[in-house]
Amino acid sequence: MTIVHRVLPPHPVETFDDYLAERGGRGIEAARAAVPADVISELEASGLRGRGGAGFPTGRKWRTVADYCSPDNPATVVVNAAEGEPGTLKDRTLLRMNPFEIIEGALIAAVVVGADSVIIALKSSFGPEIARVEAAMDAIRAAGWADGIAMSIHTGPSEYLYGEETALLESLDGRAPFPRIAPPFRRGVDEVVETAGDVNSGSGLSAHVEMAGATHSEAAPTLVDNVETIANVPRIVWRGAEWFRTEGTRESPGTMVCTVTGAVQHAGVGEFPMGTPLREVIETIGGGVLPGRTLTAVLPGVSNPVITADQLDAPLSYEGLAAIGSGLGSAGFIVYDDTFDPVAVAAGVSRFLAVESCGQCTPCKQDGLIISDRLHSLATLDDTRVDLQQDKVEIGRRLDSVITGARCSLATQHQVVVASLMAAFPAAFDAHVAGTAAAREPELIAELVDIVDGVARFDETFRGKQPDWTHAARDSGASPVDRFTDHRVNTFKDS
Repeated sequence: MTIVHRVLPPHPVETFDDYLAERGGRGIEAARAAVPADVISELEASGLRGRGGAGFPTGRKWRTVADYCSPDNPATVVVNAAEGEPGTLKDRTLLRMNPFEIIEGALIAAVVVGADSVIIALKSSFGPEIARVEAAMDAIRAAGWADGIAMSIHTGPSEYLYGEETALLESLDGRAPFPRIAPPFRRGVDEVVETAGDVNSGSGLSAHVEMAGATHSEAAPTLVDNVETIANVPRIVWRGAEWFRTEGTRESPGTMVCTVTGAVQHAGVGEFPMGTPLREVIETIGGGVLPGRTLTAVLPGVSNPVITADQLDAPLSYEGLAAIGSGLGSAGFIVYDDTFDPVAVAAGVSRFLAVESCGQCTPCKQDGLIISDRLHSLATLDDTRVDLQQDKVEIGRRLDSVITGARCSLATQHQVVVASLMAAFPAAFDAHVAGTAAAREPELIAELVDIVDGVARFDETFRGKQPDWTHAARDSGASPVDRFTDHRVNTFKDS
């Protein structure tokens, strides 16, 4: 199999006229001419699943939003472009290459679920993508495609949790990106009723939102979809579910845009049919590892367990990677060769997740920081530690408790990724405990800033980020949720 170009064109679509020349616009025409329920049925039949990481069936999500429509207020469509998974650049690449397709897909969604506004949410640091989306929105407005539908861009903070869909909605309302309990289809962008309960106790909701009841409420639901997910929509609506299923597998139809970085000859982004062997994806995009080196492990971001060398023939699909005990996630693959130290990588993963935890769930933040601290000691062979074996035992204990009461997936990611590295490479951990391994600083695990000429650039500033989300010389000891105690006021600014 080779690279394909369903949603990721081989060359940038520079202008709206270029997009029209490539048959852009047929999806929105078809959606406006169809019964909304029929469009949803076609999406369901296509088997399209969310490309943001969770893989939730897109048609089912749209139907749920439509079912919860408010009789008083139209819904909102939000395109989640707050990409921050380490090792992933697919959504920003899509926005750079063809923002028109993403906007068309979002307008189709608005037509189908009865929304009167479309918001594309990006990080404020995504300068090139913001410029491309702004220009594309202007052209689409001028063409009349968005008549009756307001389109806007929201620029949010750098935090990893900004990409979690309920935290993203908090940011849209001006608050810190702290995940909510209420899912978007039950309560959308605008909160209506203040709820009792302290957010730190886990009994309340982030912000003053209330779960919708069994009957329709005055609050409108929100449809949140990832960039790559929404990019698939125009062609499905125009060409049909059967066409979409001509690529991919029965359970994972279509294609996936993948990012490959790490110990490869050149980093990059490419689109592949689902079912392509992972080894082929890595070799096609990355050219394999450097001569004389051996591919040893692949980290699918920080969302799923590590993939070892003997598992590389697994198919690129939800079911294929689940079968080897890992997951597809957002298809960002960080490659490691035989020079890598699993303990240093685990320490890097742990630090990233511990720092990025918001602190609403105390075990996630505090146990996470203890895991990170102990892994740092193991990796660096910290001679101030009395018993590295006890550190290893403590890591295992905290991995069990870190997920207690977690309202989002970050704590679970911490648990499964670190535990998978410990299980896959026990000899490396034993060598660090015994002091026979070389001391290593934790690997930098951070947001992928860009890929230029085959070279990946990760966010080096993350080295100085503190657990309180500042870049101060010293950590204050406060969790982000403690720093932004008045989280119901729209005053959050990126630190």
